[in-house]
Amino acid sequence: MKAAVVASIGEARVETVDDPAPGSREVVVKVAACGLCGTDLHILQGEFAPRLPVIPGHEFAGEVVACGPDVKGVREGDRVAVDPSLYCFECHYCRLGRNNLCERFAAIGVSHPGAAAEYVAVPAANCVVLPDHVATRDAALIEPLSCAIRGYDVLQSRLGAHVLIYGAGTMGLMMLALAQRVGAASVDVVDTNPDRLGRAAQLGATNSVTSADEVERPYGWEVVIDATGNAKAIQDGIDRTGPGGTYLQFGVADYATRATIEPYRIYNKEITITGSMAVLHSYERAADLFASGVIDPNVFITDRVPLDDYVGALEAFKAGKGLKSQVLPA
Repeated sequence: MKAAVVASIGEARVETVDDPAPGSREVVVKVAACGLCGTDLHILQGEFAPRLPVIPGHEFAGEVVACGPDVKGVREGDRVAVDPSLYCFECHYCRLGRNNLCERFAAIGVSHPGAAAEYVAVPAANCVVLPDHVATRDAALIEPLSCAIRGYDVLQSRLGAHVLIYGAGTMGLMMLALAQRVGAASVDVVDTNPDRLGRAAQLGATNSVTSADEVERPYGWEVVIDATGNAKAIQDGIDRTGPGGTYLQFGVADYATRATIEPYRIYNKEITITGSMAVLHSYERAADLFASGVIDPNVFITDRVPLDDYVGALEAFKAGKGLKSQVLPA
């Protein structure tokens, strides 16, 4: 089959690899669409993936075309979206129910062959069967939505909060949609990309601005979310979190990124600084919310390209062009 491969640091290419075969409790999925994500860029620069080469791609959906002998609950012909998380279920954190902190954390498209390929083998238990009205290609958005839901689980956001979001990419806009769902009093979005700010406005952001200085909020914000991983945005966001407020590090920063905190201010103003990593008990809920129309795929998916164009699509994504890009292996 044909697959995109991150061969070494800074080098990605499309090549022919062996077709996958299902294990006893696995299925093989014919990939309909695979979304590009910031994680893919981190893998390309030598972060996250424990070893290279690897086939990337952890946001995907497709059709089951083969089943292992012990598979239950999924059958050939089912259209599925797939949670890429691979937990050991044995370590200290898994036994506490904090599987996303698994000491042997692994994921399809990171440590195991991913879905930037014509076919991918996955645990049957990770599959969610799609309802008839959900388009298979659109369902690749369920994985990033499940990460956003995990973020809101961490926030335990209350009604009437004033929310500030840094970043109007896919993840920032999903956090905007969820903030509206949980009853935010206002949601302000900061980005330097005018096209993305336009989408934030289209989705109902209270203010879509290039700097939080443009918003009158003398007491700061009760909830501040970074969805960029950018050091300047992170620092600005921490500094603008109001007394009693919560700052969520949701965007994926480079390993070397640093920010400064003022411990006395954290103490004196009772500011909470927390983080959210990947997916935890949120994928099925994301599938249900997606099916209910919590986000419009036509707003989020801006580019669909053949698998042969994977490298160019990754470069365009890195340059901030469009919003969510998908490769279509079929």
